[in-house]
Amino acid sequence: MPKYRICPSILNADLLNLDREISRIAQESDLLHLDIMDNIFVPNKTFDLSESQRIIASSPIPVDVHLMIADPDDSAAVYALAGATSVTFHLEASTDVGSTVESIKSAGARVGLAIKPGTPFSAIEEYLPLLDMVLVMTVEPGFGGQSFMAEMMPKVRQVRSAIDQLPLPTPWLQVDGGVTLETILKAAEAGADTFVAGSAVFRSPEPAAMIIEMKNLLNRATLI
Repeated sequence: MPKYRICPSILNADLLNLDREISRIAQESDLLHLDIMDNIFVPNKTFDLSESQRIIASSPIPVDVHLMIADPDDSAAVYALAGATSVTFHLEASTDVGSTVESIKSAGARVGLAIKPGTPFSAIEEYLPLLDMVLVMTVEPGFGGQSFMAEMMPKVRQVRSAIDQLPLPTPWLQVDGGVTLETILKAAEAGADTFVAGSAVFRSPEPAAMIIEMKNLLNRATLI
């Protein structure tokens, strides 16, 4: 049975009560997804470095940092040094992918590479052997609550096919954007094994129960 991971994004959490919000999902979550936006690479701004460091340091579960910033080559390793378990940066923002991958790994974190909807799989194929995770965006990055782009599933299948040809341990395949009970199976069937869920979790009356329901749905589908 595939190992599925649910990574709730705090982008749609109550940011004024963040510690409480994280505690509500900590027991059922695999990682906490932390979106870092700079209002340059994407038209939104979220947490600055000091806020991110505090969240990483205080989180009871591993933190999965997603950098949607214009200068990941200069700052990605800082988030790894802050204690993030995983640091993902965007291919489109990097001028030296190989060096940034190495800087994250040297700082002790898993490394992920993300691509936006308009970026083809071929743009990242050469980097797959260097990575611990590939993130295929299923919305345009920048805002939570967007609708899942099913037209990204052929790209997810391409990535899965290439990952399956690599020696073990192979990279995780993450999708981010519009992941709900109605869409998560589409992504899993295309080959994703790691799912960022924001609105679906934190806008649910019982966030932890929603995570459990997502995992149960995935596991039932695997057994069929």
